[in-house]
This record gives sequence, C-alpha cells and structure tokens, in this order.
Amino acid sequence: MKDADVEPFFATLKAANPSPQSELEYSSVFELLAAVLLSAQATDAGVNKATRRLFVVAPSPQAMLDLGLDGLESHIRTIGLYRTKARNLLETCRLLLERHGGEVPRTREALEALPGVGRKTANVVLNVAFGEPTMAVDTHIFRVANRTGLAPGKDPLQVEMKLLQRVPEAYMADAHHWLILHGRYVCVARLPQCWRCAVRAYCDYEPKTPPPRT
Repeated sequence: MKDADVEPFFATLKAANPSPQSELEYSSVFELLAAVLLSAQATDAGVNKATRRLFVVAPSPQAMLDLGLDGLESHIRTIGLYRTKARNLLETCRLLLERHGGEVPRTREALEALPGVGRKTANVVLNVAFGEPTMAVDTHIFRVANRTGLAPGKDPLQVEMKLLQRVPEAYMADAHHWLILHGRYVCVARLPQCWRCAVRAYCDYEPKTPPPRT
C-alpha cells in the first residue's frame, strides 16, 4: 500500500463506522480482561454466551476466586481450551488481589506477568480500557495487514511494529477495531469480499474477487 493511500484507507473505515466497539461484552476493566483471556482461539460470540452468566455471579477477582475451579469450569465449558483458561483466569485473579489491590494494572509489563495474558491480550486491554495507542494483532488484523499491503510481516509482532509506524496518529485509538471488523466481515480468510469493500481502491490485493453469481 502506498503511503499516500494509508490516510484515505482509514478515513474511509472511520466514515463507515465512526465509533467502533469491541464485540466482547463487559461492564468493567476486569470483565474485559477476563473476556479477552477467554477469547483466545474462540469466537467473541461464544465467549459472550458464557460470560453473560459468568459475570453475573463473578464480576470481580474475589468473586471469581470464590467460584473455585469446578465452578468456573462449569460456566465456561463451551469455550475451547476451557480447563487451561480456567486455571489461568483464577491465578490471574489471585495475582490481581495480591499485587494490584484487585485492580487491573495499566502497564504492559504488569499485564503480561498475569497467567494467560500475552502481548495481544495486554494490547487489547491497554487500548480498549485505557485508551493507549496499541495494536493487538489477531488473525484478522494479521491477514488484513498482509493482504492489503498496509503492514506486511512474517509474524504478529512484525505486523504490530509496522502498523504502529504506518497508522496515522489521528486513527490510532480505533484502528485496532476497524481492522478486526474489516477482517471479520469483509476481508475474510477464504474469499475476501472485494466487490463490497469500501477500501478496495487502496488495497494491493490482486486480483480483486468478483461478486458471486446468483
């Protein structure tokens, strides 16, 4: 993607969705952290289905710990890798209480020290909860960044670093959401829907896919 195309690329995405939001459901920073931790290799819809019941009974680190392993597992059993995620989430709750007074820390170092919280999860929390200009590169963003030529890279960290360099400052706060949603609903993995893509004029992907025959 040409440098001159980056600004109109994001301006177009913003015009279509001025205030993008995470599709994970949460009502506090702790619930956001828990939802993102549970969302690894799972869909947001699947996580939301489980957390709607979970967060009613466990909206805080202490309440989550009080559920115990069996209780937590019973709430998230429909989520992939739920046993490992349950153990990590409970240990994270314990550390939040012991080290941070039950609050979610605001630094990458402290977040990544929590079990089950990697760079991507930390970036989501820093961006969504605290407004930090971070870029959480999931499979959707990785695909869009490479396919469009916006920020090609061999691994998520390389793509993240390039995005931080190329995304104009005015769009950084919401760029993560725009790219995820674009990859989830338009620039999909199997067959990108170029025929209905608002930013196709700025994208390096060729050949553009035609609309399906009716």
